[in-house]
Amino acid sequence: MANWHPIPTETFDIPVHEARRGYRSDAYFWRAKVALERADLKRSALVQVFQRKDAVLCGVDETLAILKLCTGYYRDPQHAYALFDRYIALKKTIRGLYYSARDQRLTAQKEKLDLEAELDAQWVSTAGDLRVRTLRDGSIIGPWETVMTIEGPLHEFAHLETLYLGVLARRTKIATNVRRVVEAARGKPVFYFPARFDHWAVQGGDGYAASIGGVDSVSTDAQGEWWGQRGAGTIPHSLIAACKGDTLQAAEVFAESFPDANLIALVDFHNDCVNTSLAVAEELGERLWGVRLDTSGTMVDKSVIPEMGRFAPTGVNPQLVRAVRKALDAAGHVHVRIIVSGGFDAAKIAHFEAEEVPADIYGVGSSLVVGNHDFTADVVMVEGKPCSKKGRRFQDNHRLDEIAL
Repeated sequence: MANWHPIPTETFDIPVHEARRGYRSDAYFWRAKVALERADLKRSALVQVFQRKDAVLCGVDETLAILKLCTGYYRDPQHAYALFDRYIALKKTIRGLYYSARDQRLTAQKEKLDLEAELDAQWVSTAGDLRVRTLRDGSIIGPWETVMTIEGPLHEFAHLETLYLGVLARRTKIATNVRRVVEAARGKPVFYFPARFDHWAVQGGDGYAASIGGVDSVSTDAQGEWWGQRGAGTIPHSLIAACKGDTLQAAEVFAESFPDANLIALVDFHNDCVNTSLAVAEELGERLWGVRLDTSGTMVDKSVIPEMGRFAPTGVNPQLVRAVRKALDAAGHVHVRIIVSGGFDAAKIAHFEAEEVPADIYGVGSSLVVGNHDFTADVVMVEGKPCSKKGRRFQDNHRLDEIAL
């Protein structure tokens, strides 16, 4: 048994009752489980999990939590199904009563808790029947490499395939994208900024995956919840607008409210990053930790216009960063760091580093949530003997660790 302690199961917000009932599974997986149970085909199978790219594996600990909580069967399926239907109806009722009818909502919430207890009593957990061998979160994996095997009575965990493959695909995508950006940054900090480009519900797991990839900071508390990080951030354009376009006032308002936070002024509001950076640096002095350049990809900063001709002048480009650094240094503000954001990905960061652009920190957003790293799970052994669809076979991996659920 490997000396390995995964993230505690309670860290994950797993919809346990919905997972057990197959509510969030592809219908054919749930129906396969039911069919096996009704036919009394309680055969042991080995399921092998892989994907097809070079990647940074993530989602293993969450997968283990799903298997631990949701492997098993109902004592009385028909009764459990009826309870579950009522459970789902109550969830919808409670949402509808959230802003009104407080007493009715509290009554419905109590009934929901009672139903959860009844569903728990109906469930027979058999996670202990499984033998799981797996790589760990953060492992560098190759195409077709076996990253996990799950062995046990198939009718007890067949319904979970949709959930754990989705977890592995999402988390691995984020971790891999982040790792590529971090490597391109050559040791410079990377801030994880994609929260506004995706659904709020993914923040906890995505933030954890970003930490596996190597980010230095996240932008929301939810993104840091699983690994003990708090959200960090600078001044948004909206705060400057509320100060009627006065970047300095916005910085001062921010500093007064959050004196312990690093004061980073956003300096592209008037499309004049050099002069705005100088203005805030002169007024704030040593209090100013850094300036952030976030010029739109459809704009050309005022300081860049005289140099136009041999480079793409829009957005945050090397010439703009150099101009800000040169101006700050000449005025004696060498301590002020430059944070760049807006349209950055691994390729753009690699270009900046190759050109030795004096950016100190990279803020990266939407590029970190694009792409795919789809996982596949195949039955490759049944009752200890090879049994798989054509083109697939058992492929062991000596790197796998066995772990108890």
